[in-house]
Amino acid sequence: MIKKVLIANRGEIASRVIRTCKELGIGTVAVYSEADSESPYVSYADEAYLLGGSRVQESYLNVPKILEIAKEAKVDAIHPGYGFLSENADFARSCEAAGLIFIGPNPDVIQQMGNKVEARKKMEQAGVPLVPGFSRPLIDSAEAAAVAEKIGYPIMLKASAGGGGIGMQMITNEEDLSKAFESNQKRAQLFFGNGDMFIEKLIEKPRHIEIQVLADKLGNAVYLWERECSVQRRHQKVVEEAPSSFLDEETRKKMGEAAIKAVKSIGYHNAGTLEFLVDANKKFYFLEMNTRLQVEHPVTEEITGLDLVEQQIKIANGEKLSFTQEDVKRQGHAIEVRIYAEDPKTFYPAPGTMTGLSLPEGEGIRHELAVQDNSVVSHFYDPMIAKLVVSGASREIAIDRLKEALNLYKVEGIKTNLPLLKEIIEHKAFHKGDTTTDFINKYIKKITV
Repeated sequence: MIKKVLIANRGEIASRVIRTCKELGIGTVAVYSEADSESPYVSYADEAYLLGGSRVQESYLNVPKILEIAKEAKVDAIHPGYGFLSENADFARSCEAAGLIFIGPNPDVIQQMGNKVEARKKMEQAGVPLVPGFSRPLIDSAEAAAVAEKIGYPIMLKASAGGGGIGMQMITNEEDLSKAFESNQKRAQLFFGNGDMFIEKLIEKPRHIEIQVLADKLGNAVYLWERECSVQRRHQKVVEEAPSSFLDEETRKKMGEAAIKAVKSIGYHNAGTLEFLVDANKKFYFLEMNTRLQVEHPVTEEITGLDLVEQQIKIANGEKLSFTQEDVKRQGHAIEVRIYAEDPKTFYPAPGTMTGLSLPEGEGIRHELAVQDNSVVSHFYDPMIAKLVVSGASREIAIDRLKEALNLYKVEGIKTNLPLLKEIIEHKAFHKGDTTTDFINKYIKKITV
């Protein structure tokens, strides 16, 4: 039974996990880098330990030190949050070898689904629809050109490992492919230690819609509806909402059932997300699986009333899901926006010291924060400083509340992407639900995507 958890992460997700643990009466241990010594989550935890220097290799990726602290603090389990070590199979194995519960899926499954080529093979075997492509690593640019010629341009060149759009590029002709293959391969090798590349047919102007799943260790699994994450910049999500205004109930059900088929076929347990591209005809194609808690999980919590961190902990404890698919109800609409410390003109990170923070309050407003007054936003980490989640009985009500909340949201001392978020939410195309993945490129002015 889990009585004490170390959160191997930082910022808002560390605070989010700590909050649920406190509600469950579970002790919490925070770890922090030198740059994060004054971060709010550090004092929020029951105990806190210094990991090391400010660079991630010295701190949040320092597995031996994390395990040393876990032993010293006498914790039962480790929650990885998202990012950093959350989808690192070797870390999960190291936790288990140290006698700790890893609050996440089986390490072998993490490894399988973390490799996009292997994930395609597994989903193909499970009968989940795939984007037409090539389900093994490409030997070189010549083979890439031959595959592209066969499936037809435009195509997406992708790195097999990692995510976040790194190593990914749309290609429209053989000349560009030849140039892009080597550069993206090198970038993937640098970021992920794996330069394997593969190709998929480009689905033009799709929706990016994902299915949240929960699966226990006893073979029970449910889907918690969908989240639409189509408003993106540089393949990074900016706005997420649930449910999708585009899906009909038949497609929604088919996608959910495909997700359950997928997780059962690989023996998955804990929380996970299957991401799909959906074309204009509502045909959906598997994109990838995230074997962790998603940044955008709060919108699912708002429409289902479930605490996903609580469910993760219960599953890790070996408990059976306390509800069936029929019990999972969907109520209202929720939208999440990610607030970044970045220059609103160039969209480059803009670290610095926050001198003031004023948050909107009211019905249907939820904050997930990594900062407070006088917080230092470090250049060492991702510049996301907060998430604003707004819900209402309908999409229209949620949008109106979000518009008002964004107008009242004040951050002083640093630059943020609040102007971009306001422009998106106020655009008539967003109100109409015209939110394909080219939304920002198509509708928002002066944006470099």
